[in-house]
Amino acid sequence: MSRQPYLSAVNERVIVFDGAFGTFVQDLDLGPDDFGGASLEGCNEYLCITRPDVIRQMHSAFLDVGVDVLETASFGSFSTVLSEYNISDKAYELNVEAARLARETANDYESSGKARYVAGSIGPGTKLPSLGHIRFTELRDAYVEQARGLIVGGADLFLIETCMDLLQIKAAMIACRRAMVAEGREIPIQVQVTMETTGRMLVGSEIGAALTAISAMKPDVFGINCATGPAEMQEHLRYLSQNASMPISVLPNAGLPSIVDGRTHYDLTPAELAKFHHHHVHDLGIGIVGGCCGTTPAHLKAVVDAVSGMAAPKRTPINEPSVASIYSSVPMVQDKSFLIIGERTNTNGSKAFRDAMIAGEWDNCSKIATEQIREGAHVLDVCVDYVGRDGAIDMDEIASRFATQASVPLVLDSTEPQVLEAGLMHIGGRAILNSANLEDGEEVGCRMDRVFSLAREYGCAVICLLIDEKGQARDVEWKLEIAHRIHRIAVDRYGLSASDLIFDALTFPLSTGDDDLRLDAKHTIDAIKRIKDEIPGCFTTLGVSNVSFGLKPSSRHALNSVFLHECVQAGLDSAIVHAGKIVPLSRMPEEHKQVCLDLIYDRRTKDYDPLKKLLEIFADVNVVETVREDRTDWTVEQLLKQRIIDGDREGLTVDLDLAMTQGLAPLAIVNDVLLDGMKVVGELFGSGQMQLPFVLQSAETMKTAVAYLEPHMEKTGESSAKGVLVLATVKGDVHDIGKNLVDIICTNNGYEVHNLGIKIPITEMIQKVKEVKADALGMSGLLVKSTLIMRENLLEMNNTGVSEVPVILGGAALTRTFVEKDLREVYDGRVFYGRDAFEGLHTLDKLMAMKKSGIDDPELGRIPSGRVLPKRTGSADKPAVEIPSRSPDVIDDNQVFKPPFLGSKIVKGISLDDIAQYVNETALYRNQWQYRPEKDESDEDFKSRLRATFRQELSTAKSAGFLIPQVVYGYYCVNADGNDVVVWSDESRSTELTRFSYPRQSEAPFMCIADFFRTFDKGPDYAAFHIVTMGEAVSVEAARLFAANEYQKYMIIHGLGVEMAEALAELWHKRIREEWGFVNEDGPSIGGLFRQQYRGGRYSWGYPACPDLEDNATVATLLEAGRLGIEVSEETGWQYQPEQTTSAIICHHPQSKYFVAR
Repeated sequence: MSRQPYLSAVNERVIVFDGAFGTFVQDLDLGPDDFGGASLEGCNEYLCITRPDVIRQMHSAFLDVGVDVLETASFGSFSTVLSEYNISDKAYELNVEAARLARETANDYESSGKARYVAGSIGPGTKLPSLGHIRFTELRDAYVEQARGLIVGGADLFLIETCMDLLQIKAAMIACRRAMVAEGREIPIQVQVTMETTGRMLVGSEIGAALTAISAMKPDVFGINCATGPAEMQEHLRYLSQNASMPISVLPNAGLPSIVDGRTHYDLTPAELAKFHHHHVHDLGIGIVGGCCGTTPAHLKAVVDAVSGMAAPKRTPINEPSVASIYSSVPMVQDKSFLIIGERTNTNGSKAFRDAMIAGEWDNCSKIATEQIREGAHVLDVCVDYVGRDGAIDMDEIASRFATQASVPLVLDSTEPQVLEAGLMHIGGRAILNSANLEDGEEVGCRMDRVFSLAREYGCAVICLLIDEKGQARDVEWKLEIAHRIHRIAVDRYGLSASDLIFDALTFPLSTGDDDLRLDAKHTIDAIKRIKDEIPGCFTTLGVSNVSFGLKPSSRHALNSVFLHECVQAGLDSAIVHAGKIVPLSRMPEEHKQVCLDLIYDRRTKDYDPLKKLLEIFADVNVVETVREDRTDWTVEQLLKQRIIDGDREGLTVDLDLAMTQGLAPLAIVNDVLLDGMKVVGELFGSGQMQLPFVLQSAETMKTAVAYLEPHMEKTGESSAKGVLVLATVKGDVHDIGKNLVDIICTNNGYEVHNLGIKIPITEMIQKVKEVKADALGMSGLLVKSTLIMRENLLEMNNTGVSEVPVILGGAALTRTFVEKDLREVYDGRVFYGRDAFEGLHTLDKLMAMKKSGIDDPELGRIPSGRVLPKRTGSADKPAVEIPSRSPDVIDDNQVFKPPFLGSKIVKGISLDDIAQYVNETALYRNQWQYRPEKDESDEDFKSRLRATFRQELSTAKSAGFLIPQVVYGYYCVNADGNDVVVWSDESRSTELTRFSYPRQSEAPFMCIADFFRTFDKGPDYAAFHIVTMGEAVSVEAARLFAANEYQKYMIIHGLGVEMAEALAELWHKRIREEWGFVNEDGPSIGGLFRQQYRGGRYSWGYPACPDLEDNATVATLLEAGRLGIEVSEETGWQYQPEQTTSAIICHHPQSKYFVAR
């Protein structure tokens, strides 16, 4: 029969693939002889030669249930895998046989007139190029051999599946295309990535990065298979449904595996798989479905029955042109900014980078890249060209590191195409090539031909310089003529699109004063506007600093900044700049700005030349650089003390060696010099002159110095510490950031600190106090409940006779009055309030000074003090008020929104960039990281300064993989019953799952959360619940940093995890509003969401309207949060573990906003 082409069928109807090869073979219990001997046992692909009947049997079993597509038994049939069995020479033969067997079997089933297709299966192998296991060329060439065999054997399409590494996909796709050229037959390419339970590919790629990088290489189908069941794939599929421009496939496992009787077992039933696939087709517009590990013919029969015969679904995806690192995607069009291309990883523009590269100091090269990301670069320009060196070798070294160490996309910048390709062989993401032009024409083999060919082959964007055979275009018409010519060639000859092209309109310096060049900047601005208007979909860029070449740095910064602003106003999409040297126009004196504008637009008059004026203005202005005072005459003691104050560890050991050489004893250095520096640090912090992050730098320096000196100290058997402190977070409380800061500050001010950790009962604290003969005990806790625990602990210390031990109490819920008045009345010994770490330190210093002097102050820490607050007016003082069972102010005839489903779902693989948009910057920068605005710095400037740190830390988190966002959420039928919210098992409302009790206000308007839901007699109502977490890994990373004495990083990472969890809660609340159908009532900005500018409310347990923390356990049980590894119990103080986890009930009632119930 004449078979309908595969892609034609895909565009016409739903296509069903077969199921698992390995599961089928496993169930046959084959022995070594079936595989051709013991050495080949387990090489399932070899059955194509030794037991072709088994392969035919498998194919027939799936065809019998009605599947459309068979996958060949060739998943690992390429030399790099087969070499493990010493049969790499069989690669071509195995693929021919695998395809032939599938094709012949499929032919037997086409008599009915239904086309059956053969997909040539190409797996990932066991060596991933992004991880350095194998060179790109070696892997690509192995795939070429496999692909040729599949074509010759009769495959109808290539299926590059179970992909764990974007670079591996590129090698396979390029190989398939080379094989098609070699064999003279073209067939479609279908690519499927594997997303792990972490929500990312094995090497860390988010689904957005995968789609950006691979869609640019133009696969015919893109999808997901393996690793998880369909439930874990939903967020990824939702993303593809909204954004993928090509047909989508999904071939999940039959759920997550378990071990039953020593064998792998998959729990998803055929009916459940069929239900998921019906949802994929009907709701997500996915037209290609099937099965992977654990899916049997029975599974696929259920799928065929559910979706076979359905028309190919239609979608209207949103295509956002982007580039990508291996981790995440970066849109070409940035909100509130242009795309910043960092220029410092360039041998022509950065001496530091050039020197590091020439010296082979690759870590320093990576450090320069990281610094640019911290300064705000969205993309890095990488140029290694340097006279007398082999650029391909240098690019190989740099790109192999930057591809995974830099978390942003790369621009590969070279005049030599072979250097560009050396970089591309390491980049799994989507890169930009810099650059193509018409300088040597457009013939085959010219520079533009070679660059555009690379862009097509590797899926790159290209910077196109407006240069032709006559030279660099000067006037606007010349620039546009070249731009249109390049565009036509790129689209018609190379199959590129306008969105793949980034035009650099170029400019000459304005600094020469040459009349011929005076309008160059204006021509560039005008050209940018016309290119954007006349070539829809393309992008523009500019090397901004060229306009000011030859001027002194201060005037360059001003001119560059104004010129950039004008270009962006004209439509410039990106710029190659040093982000840290662009001055906001709002901070620039009006005169400077105006002179720069006059120079750019050549507004000369008879008596006024803006270039001369600019030179005059900046004649005596130098760029402000940090000037380090002359310390050549300082003593080593002064130098070391200042190192502690500055937090300066570079060269520290040299100064310590010098101090010991001069006869200073190590212990004297610590006690007399270094601790003196820490004392100054404490004074600066107390007076507001030093912020906590910089205090922690000083503490790190102190720790480093002490660790270096310890081996040189005399071993006397006695502690050299100023005193001994035991620290603990009280029982039932898991918060430890404040306690750990006390540990850091006290340890590095000479105290011996025993930090017991979190959830510590008083018996354990007392035991440790006695064991180490502690001079003081510090208790910490965040929760209101913890203040009551502290009171009970003090009473227990009285009862057990250890009240002679001074106690320092700290935590957000404490007040000075409560500690120094109420608790001093309770405790027989001394008790102090520790507002922060330094107050705790000062208290210790007082206690130890008193102990050392032998002069006791009997009143210290014992006399109740603090404000005497008037008692709150109790109910006895008020006239009796009848409290209603429901607030009369809350309407009960509001619209009830029916949710999209009932029950709970798990979601993984949420983009960190999407979450980051919802971070509350004030909470992160001020509360978590403890930064403060500098003198006269506005709030927006303060946030702008800290955003660079946020971007860098988020980039580090992406590459390190310690932020793993996960959500479990659901919708439930509910009703109000007085102060309770009753949760039903279904809409019949006959079985109660659980109920939540909430407090009601004792005075008007008498509100209670239950009021926001209808009572039983009014009919069904609905509530949503969610638990979001950033996972355990961020807590582990924070603990590692604390243990490694990296205090500042510890606080940064801890705070990042906390606020990303809160941002995830905000993001998921919005997702719920979208699904529930009232997101259109949201306010216009994300900032407004923090002020509840949306319909309904989100209430987290522990806040005044829902104070009962035990309900955290109730909602965890309801949503089965244990599936995400979340724990909550009395042992955890009813708080979630991991710590970076939060939950909420979400109401749709329009009046449900924050209120205080008391």
